[in-house]
Amino acid sequence: MRTRWIVVLMLLLAGCTSGGGTSADGPVTLRFQSLAWQEESVAANKELVKEWNATHPDVKVEYVQGSWESVHDQLLTSFEGGEAPDIIHDASDDLADFAYGGYLADLTDLLPARLKSDIPQRSWDTATFDDGIYGVPFLQEPRVLIANAKWLKESGVRIPTPEHPWSWQEFRQITEQLSGDGKYGVAWPLKEPVSATLNLSLSAGGQLFHRGADGKVTIRFEAADQTVPRTIHDQANADGSASPTTLGSGGSDTLPGFFGGRYAMVPLGFSYRQQIAQQAPKGFRWQVLPAPAGADGLTQGVSPQTLSVAEDSPHKKEAVEFVDFLLQPENMVRLALGDWMLPTGTQALRDPALRTAKDGWATGTALAAHLRPAPAQSVRGYPEWKDKIATPAFQEYYSGAIGLAELRERLEEDGNLVLARYQR
Repeated sequence: MRTRWIVVLMLLLAGCTSGGGTSADGPVTLRFQSLAWQEESVAANKELVKEWNATHPDVKVEYVQGSWESVHDQLLTSFEGGEAPDIIHDASDDLADFAYGGYLADLTDLLPARLKSDIPQRSWDTATFDDGIYGVPFLQEPRVLIANAKWLKESGVRIPTPEHPWSWQEFRQITEQLSGDGKYGVAWPLKEPVSATLNLSLSAGGQLFHRGADGKVTIRFEAADQTVPRTIHDQANADGSASPTTLGSGGSDTLPGFFGGRYAMVPLGFSYRQQIAQQAPKGFRWQVLPAPAGADGLTQGVSPQTLSVAEDSPHKKEAVEFVDFLLQPENMVRLALGDWMLPTGTQALRDPALRTAKDGWATGTALAAHLRPAPAQSVRGYPEWKDKIATPAFQEYYSGAIGLAELRERLEEDGNLVLARYQR
């Protein structure tokens, strides 16, 4: 009996000292899983962890390297096994299932006022589910046009700026003007066509997903949703201004042809500038142009990179303090430069290093105010709809295998059957 009492007393004492900033066993240790992969980005993250550890002896952060390719399944396994990292790097469009599943902590009452006010509400909306905040959006990536500067200058076409962008109609006309003799005005890398199409469609006023008064979402492929898909389809199938062979390619796959003078422009994510700066042949001149504008101007959807805290973490307060340190304006700039992306923070966006003409930084920061949550950000069932319905439908439409009417039928009728299962 005495032995049992001693065991119970030891467990009680252990329980009293396991939480908070320090414990009887020494400093708190937080595991931070980062998905940084570019050399500059990994270095920036590791340097910031080192700086934190040097100034916070009671809260040590352990850097854990993750991978974008496997993060969803890896996190799901770690959540279910009770082994999730305390601080989780992910993207906002991957958070919905984890947030609704109770795996991520609601940060609403944990976030410092400075961080809340520095990041615009439109960015917070990307990580908000059922009025709870389940991630801190910190890096974002607009789509831009990477152009062969010499080719465009010699052609005499009007060069667009964020203040005076091309319309989608003008973009189509210019790509046709730039094409001929086995060369194309544009190469669309659409191996993953759904997010590119939906995010750019916001510029034309497209929504696709409509939430009713009952909270349920339905898909309607209306005129505004068709502007961008029709442009791409017609460039590839009617005008001969878009290379048909790149439609199934990834962004990196188009770069050899771009450098070799086969394509005048390639629509890519902003961070591709790093690859281009590193790989472009000597003397090759390139420039960053804004994506075309529609009825809603330069608006486009993004799914920012996020930092979340695991619900099972016993040290949520300390985890948020580390996130706040990581996202101090000067540190957010370091992370943005390392990843060649835009910070979400308004103070960081003002940094002169992000507003230079070199490598198109100024064009990117000019687009920041036009970025909005990706259309499917909070739609339950979106991953299944994207994989089973939308991806093959858009691929077949862009290749010319099906027409606009069949595309609409498959997106709406087949798509709404999928979403209905998640909204019963």
